[in-house]
Amino acid sequence: MQTKMSEQNFRTLGEFIIDKQEDFLYSTGELSRLLSAIRLASKVVNREVNKAGIANIIGQAGNENVQGEEQQKLDVLANEIFIEALSQREVVCGIASEENDDFIVVPSGPNAHLSKYVVLIDPLDGSSNIDVNVSVGTIFSVYRRVTEPGTPVALEDFLQKGVNQAAAGYVVYGSSTMIVYTTGNGVNGFTLDPSLGTYYLSHPSMKFPETGKIYSINEGNYAKFPPGVKDYIKYCQLEEGDRPYTSRYIGSLVSDFHRNMIKGGIYIYPSTSQSPNGKLRLLYECNPMAYLAEQAGGKCTDGFQRIMEMQPTELHQRVPFFCGSSSMVEKAEEFMRNSVEE
Repeated sequence: MQTKMSEQNFRTLGEFIIDKQEDFLYSTGELSRLLSAIRLASKVVNREVNKAGIANIIGQAGNENVQGEEQQKLDVLANEIFIEALSQREVVCGIASEENDDFIVVPSGPNAHLSKYVVLIDPLDGSSNIDVNVSVGTIFSVYRRVTEPGTPVALEDFLQKGVNQAAAGYVVYGSSTMIVYTTGNGVNGFTLDPSLGTYYLSHPSMKFPETGKIYSINEGNYAKFPPGVKDYIKYCQLEEGDRPYTSRYIGSLVSDFHRNMIKGGIYIYPSTSQSPNGKLRLLYECNPMAYLAEQAGGKCTDGFQRIMEMQPTELHQRVPFFCGSSSMVEKAEEFMRNSVEE
């Protein structure tokens, strides 16, 4: 028997943001407005992702982004949608996107003193999956600016350690569309009801299982991995105890992380002989995911040190990335340490 929605007493994302406003260290409503802007932009991007196959916006746009990657048409569109939404709320003074060379200064209006936040965003993570109808996502990271409100935003506002994040989250555009975020008081997930255009709280207080049986890594690059990672993969494949583990790699950080948080697992994008610092960006991908992981009881390191303690030196800095259930990350770190000592 179907239950009426009113009887289920679902909380919407809008209600949740307002209810939790007092959890923020500086509770004046700006961060709530910022999260509302992300909520709105995600709905627009979701609509575009869902019609991508029939609207000629899949495929390549014919130019490369700052990372040297071919930009997909949807990448460009998602980037524009999020920048537009975040620029109009008089809350954000600067935006840095994985798709842009430099940060964007949001022009200050009469309420410039209210624009206390900067946002770093990967507007469409895993966009190479769009053409083949596999899940993609958006990742965002929010900091309070360190320069004086009312003055132009500066690079130092963006180059902050992950521990300073005010909020972080992702949107996964999958079999259902979900927004998952934290403001430092646990992790909550909301699922979009497409018929109503409303996000409902579906996954309250999300937690990584202490351990898991899934490892996510691009094993096609095995020959290029450092010895510690090769040793850990062999450990995962060994028939002993609760092993071998299952290998699951979607190629979309958001989707791989989301599955591992629900089921228990580890995601690794290590350094390789071709990419000595790995491929993932500290500011757009690793820091927000690290904040979510730690808030959900997981762990996130570069194989040796905590991701959120790393001091960024440039906007598009890359770092190796080990993230997931804490006991699995610790085991991988053990193999990394042992390989260095040998």
